[in-house]
Amino acid sequence: MQVRSMSPAATAEIAALLARKLKAGDVLTLEGDLGAGKTTFTKALGKALGVTRTINSPTFTIIKEYEGNLPFYHMDAYRLEDTEEDLGFEEYFDGSGVTVVEWASYIETYLPGKRLDIEIAYEGEEERILTFTPRSSHFETICEEIYDEYSGD
Repeated sequence: MQVRSMSPAATAEIAALLARKLKAGDVLTLEGDLGAGKTTFTKALGKALGVTRTINSPTFTIIKEYEGNLPFYHMDAYRLEDTEEDLGFEEYFDGSGVTVVEWASYIETYLPGKRLDIEIAYEGEEERILTFTPRSSHFETICEEIYDEYSGD
């Protein structure tokens, strides 16, 4: 499923729609070029999940944990390319919160099978195409609902 975002505010709206449908144990992966909007999406998702702290990219710490309506785990796997080190990802993926993994392709072998893959691609200066690939019936339902609810701008 693809959704067109015409601005960072529209991307945040999509993330907020998604956040309202998530439950404990959900894992989302984010892929896209540098500056495509992965962290913008993650910040909006976290805010919609009740996170009040500032969310920023965990590039140098790999994993950041936030408190919200559910625990919110933000991972950045960019520096883990070609690593064989297991950093205990399963504890987060099987935990009581929502996990977002940026640059998830770098840790593909550790990712759970049931997840929602999201790719953000440039379509213009502020315009983006978000491609959602659900990897479970739970996420298929969520994607259908987002597609039906998102009006775009």
